[in-house]
Amino acid sequence: MENASQSTIKGTGVVSGVAFAEAVWVRPRPDLPTSGTPIAEDEAAAEFDRFNEAVLTVSGRLETRAAGAEGNAAEVLNATAGMVKDRGWHKAVRKNINAGNNAEYAVVGATDKFIAMFEAAGGVMAERTTDLKDVRDRVIAQLRGEPEPGLPAVEGEAVLFADDLAPADTATLDGTHIKALVTELGGPTSHTAIIARQLDIPCIVAVGAKLRDIEPGTKVFVDGSLGTVTLGADPATSEAAVAEYRERAAKVAQWTGPAQTKDGHRFQLLANVADGNAARVAADTQAEGIGLYRTEMSFLSATEEPTVDEQARIYGKVFAAFPQSKVVVRTLDAGSDKPISYATMETEENPALGVRGLRIARDNESLLTRQLDAIAKAAAERDENAPTWVMAPMVATSSEAKWFADLCRERNLTAGAMIEVPAAALMADTIMPYLDFVSIGTNDLTQYTMAADRLSPQLAYLTDPWQPAVLRLIQHTCVVGRDNNVAVGVCGEAAADPMLAGVLVGLGVNSLSCAATAVAGVGAQLSELTLEQCQKIADIAVNSVGASEAREAVREYIANI
Repeated sequence: MENASQSTIKGTGVVSGVAFAEAVWVRPRPDLPTSGTPIAEDEAAAEFDRFNEAVLTVSGRLETRAAGAEGNAAEVLNATAGMVKDRGWHKAVRKNINAGNNAEYAVVGATDKFIAMFEAAGGVMAERTTDLKDVRDRVIAQLRGEPEPGLPAVEGEAVLFADDLAPADTATLDGTHIKALVTELGGPTSHTAIIARQLDIPCIVAVGAKLRDIEPGTKVFVDGSLGTVTLGADPATSEAAVAEYRERAAKVAQWTGPAQTKDGHRFQLLANVADGNAARVAADTQAEGIGLYRTEMSFLSATEEPTVDEQARIYGKVFAAFPQSKVVVRTLDAGSDKPISYATMETEENPALGVRGLRIARDNESLLTRQLDAIAKAAAERDENAPTWVMAPMVATSSEAKWFADLCRERNLTAGAMIEVPAAALMADTIMPYLDFVSIGTNDLTQYTMAADRLSPQLAYLTDPWQPAVLRLIQHTCVVGRDNNVAVGVCGEAAADPMLAGVLVGLGVNSLSCAATAVAGVGAQLSELTLEQCQKIADIAVNSVGASEAREAVREYIANI
């Protein structure tokens, strides 16, 4: 309970953990010009040269940072540098300069054009507007000779505040100094949330404009599990909580498996990956295999469909990381927030509810069969006892499940489906007889159950996988799976939350698949709970009135064990 000197603001917690440190804000973005300083026609060439010099400086700075980074951080920095040098953007800037605008105003106008296009596309494309604004602001700051916006220099420990973090900043966060992230915007599946999970830094998103009331240097207590930022917290109590959290983190780091509850109930603990590099990273953790291989991530920039042989080589790199373990491959989950030029429709009124996932193959079955041929070809190179499972995204009906399963079995592949459409969960008894397994995608299942765009910061309180309505659909799916002897897994972000993972096992989930960095935390938490206790917290959660109430009630129950 708060004392008179305390106040608490709340957002959506996306990475659990606590921190107690001074707040620091990212360096401010430049004020954008609302009108341009007109230039003469004969000044246009020099003005565009000035823009190009700024571009070279900014991109060079990003590339230098990329050279000193590794893995995902290097990829993000290089991708941002690539956006700075994008020809289409440069062409739009040149057009604006030739129309008589100075470079700063030309940059704003060109960026606004692309932001409008990305927002109209929706989904992940809309989320990339953060990247566009970051590129715009870095170039404008350079044009003006102002400090580069973004991460501040930090000595000691701090909690980083921001409206939202650009990928180039989140990719190079230093966990030695930054002990928590809190953003005004964002959502549970935003780039900031994903990077925070990879770094295992407590993170709260979608706090709203009230975050702006907290001055830099204010000491705050952050609880990523509850999604709260407390001002005026008692230092002794806060520091004790941080010490306990760090002691817990040390225990997690020592956890080596196997994945089972305290009383020996086994479940599979798997990793989500997007490519061969991520699979190799996962192989160095306690993950027993791959529960979600997102094949589309390798093809987002492809302008033509890769051949069967080319796809097989890509899939083979992932299989090689787990030569004898289960690998669950998801077929092309394109459309909506993941447009692929050769596979998805150019325009749709509402792409999130449109032709995406398995639906793409309805009018283009050969696209799916070629991918299944490639998966089968790569799987043939594996150990003969290594399980290769394949699942389709966006299955909504039993006829879709049967159609997909028949295509898989023609190629000796184990057939499954994602349960992410509420209809599929409700009609699981008609879908499962055709399948060998199902995997629940909690990100989309939550989005569609709550009728809330999962990328909307204003709706982050709804797109919380702790929502009892979502948990009840998972519970129903597990009951039907048990009755039909069909394995039920979870591969959405919910599986990365150690407390929620306990609820899922209590509901009857057989396997959990999450980011490789979350595997140990999930395994360690469940090793301290019995199956009966997991079932108890599952009962508490599904019978709560809301997501916050469910999370807090489960947290209190576990704390009292």
